[in-house]
Amino acid sequence: MATLKQLAEKEELFTGGHRLCAGCGIPQIIRLILRSVGENCSVVGTTATGCLEVGTSIYPYSSWRIPWIHSAFENASATMTGIEAAYNALKRKGKIAKDKEIKFLAMGGDGGTYDIGFQALSGALERGQDFVYLCYDNGAYMNTGIQRSSATPFGSATTTSPAGSAIPGKTQWRKDLTRIVAAHNIPYAAQASAHNWKDLQRKAERAFAVKGPAFLNVVSPCPLGWYSKPELSMETAKLAVETCYWPIYEIDEGVLKVNYKPKEKKPIEEWLKLQGRFKHLFKEENKGLLKEFQDRIDLEWARLLDLDGKHI
Repeated sequence: MATLKQLAEKEELFTGGHRLCAGCGIPQIIRLILRSVGENCSVVGTTATGCLEVGTSIYPYSSWRIPWIHSAFENASATMTGIEAAYNALKRKGKIAKDKEIKFLAMGGDGGTYDIGFQALSGALERGQDFVYLCYDNGAYMNTGIQRSSATPFGSATTTSPAGSAIPGKTQWRKDLTRIVAAHNIPYAAQASAHNWKDLQRKAERAFAVKGPAFLNVVSPCPLGWYSKPELSMETAKLAVETCYWPIYEIDEGVLKVNYKPKEKKPIEEWLKLQGRFKHLFKEENKGLLKEFQDRIDLEWARLLDLDGKHI
């Protein structure tokens, strides 16, 4: 695993000057993952429609210093399947040197991964395509107006699950996509956070190293949709982990390992109170929802700990 100094000395493949929001977690995630590609390897990327695509590729400018394709909202995985197939065909024909190694990285937000792009993702995983899929999870369709997705947390106010007299924000629990992906029996799947660079970098290295599909699900703060302060983005990401809302774990060749266990698990209120999308939960009439949220977190964390070190 590379040291921070070694990572800093690597070529920058994702430039500054993009149009992603101040405090957005996406740039840190992408820069680190691109620096985690193995030595003597090239990387080809494709990105589903979303914040990352819109903020980095407004014609005639681009933030990408790799071969990169903008996919439609629903088909980043299918696009990467075609790229990988073309690479293998060209290698067989001798048009690409046999010792030239190219890695393939598909990227999408939670809307383009949990929801719209899930069919293409599931198909690519089932076929065993050799690529890495990165989901930057900011918990809603942030690029198109902060609509709820299946990754949106319970109780969150969005433009399509507004907190008011009819409903107190989103009434459903978020989909556990990492476990769903792992159920495809792929070599590697992991959850990580933008604030923990060492853990994320190690997982990215592992994802690029395995033969076959690998999946990285990374929580990505969004000040615009979370109604949080941009300067507190890494603090909100850290609290997502410290409260166990967003556990850091990996499933490597079928064995689940919890990578971080807080010495003192913090109450979920500490994460919620930094975000305006949850402010209604602190009203007297919604105290029961806070308890429901905490009870579910505690249950899911206990279940995860029970699986630690086991083949699932």
